[in-house]
Amino acid sequence: MSSNLKQLKTELHEELNSILNYWENNTIDHKNGGFVGQIDYKNETIANAEKGAVLNARILWTFSASYPVTQNENHKKIAERAFEYLSAHFYDTKFGGLFWSINADTTPKDTKNQIYALAFAIYGLSEFYAISQNKKALELALSLYHQIEKHSFDEVNNGYLEAFTRDWQPIDDLRLSEKDANEKKTMNTHLHIVEGYANLYKVWKNEQLKEIIENLLLTIEKHFINTETGHLHLFFDENWNENTDVISYGHDIEAAWLLLQCAEIIENKEIIERFQKYAVQIADATTEGIDTDGGLWYELEIKNNHLIKEKHWWPQSELQIGFYAAYQLTGDQKYLDVVSKNWEFTKKHLIDHENGEWFWGIYHDYTVMKKDKAGFWKCPYHNGRACLELINRIP
Repeated sequence: MSSNLKQLKTELHEELNSILNYWENNTIDHKNGGFVGQIDYKNETIANAEKGAVLNARILWTFSASYPVTQNENHKKIAERAFEYLSAHFYDTKFGGLFWSINADTTPKDTKNQIYALAFAIYGLSEFYAISQNKKALELALSLYHQIEKHSFDEVNNGYLEAFTRDWQPIDDLRLSEKDANEKKTMNTHLHIVEGYANLYKVWKNEQLKEIIENLLLTIEKHFINTETGHLHLFFDENWNENTDVISYGHDIEAAWLLLQCAEIIENKEIIERFQKYAVQIADATTEGIDTDGGLWYELEIKNNHLIKEKHWWPQSELQIGFYAAYQLTGDQKYLDVVSKNWEFTKKHLIDHENGEWFWGIYHDYTVMKKDKAGFWKCPYHNGRACLELINRIP
């Protein structure tokens, strides 16, 4: 078994470097600065595509988090590029938020404050501060943190509201993307707020922030984790009335390990113990979505019990971390077997061995989905993080 893990670790190091090389060689925007907004499935750059805050924040996080592992000075430079671009063009100096998107020429395009994007910026900025000690990065992260607490936190009902206008007024369309339910509180945003806050706490040991993270974890436990089924509830109104939608296998398994990691960062023993149990329970529930080839299906529509027969790149990445975490917690070989089989599936069907990076996904008949290679949602964060997490976890 140890030789298999050694082999896996070697392959993950190679794949991490391959992913980083792809972004280094294909996505730097030499004309307009920063990074290109979109590369299609044929690996062709879309000229003058709009640029998303989430993409930029995730590039910032990935290259910052990778640098201590790769010790490649180019990776640090790309993190610096992402930081400079984010702070110069996405940060809204007038209202203290973050533009959701900008045009290729750096003018603001969609100026709404989507809390999900602010959370990812905090995640990336705090990771960059860890490798650079750049005070401006920490100040920017703290500024966004205070804006979330001031405007998004629901003092009446607890939890966080999804989105606001540029000047922090209520907004009609709260959705992250067209596929989401238009609700005021979502699992996805809460998950990434606590992820960003926990990363901030690693570099800024503030007692109030710690208490806020504890509250977030307990709020997620109370409303979003279905402790009977091990799946997640995804969408609620401001009064915590659920809008039943889908089972998202990728979000399930991402939450399984990530929430436990956040509890470990703040060193709350009681919460750690509870989330250790959830990490294993959610992994067990996620097995419902694993196909015989080892790949993880995308979603199950609850109302009509309809399986979305697609295997996207990011749920595979989260499965690899989540099931390895379950193996660490239990010592049970079955979880490690899931990781191994999924990694073989990923190498065979999702990694683009010709051009680098991973395809968006495949359909049930193994045809490749004709969606972005890089773009608003296609970033190096999920697959890069899977490599980093497993490299750091495998002894």
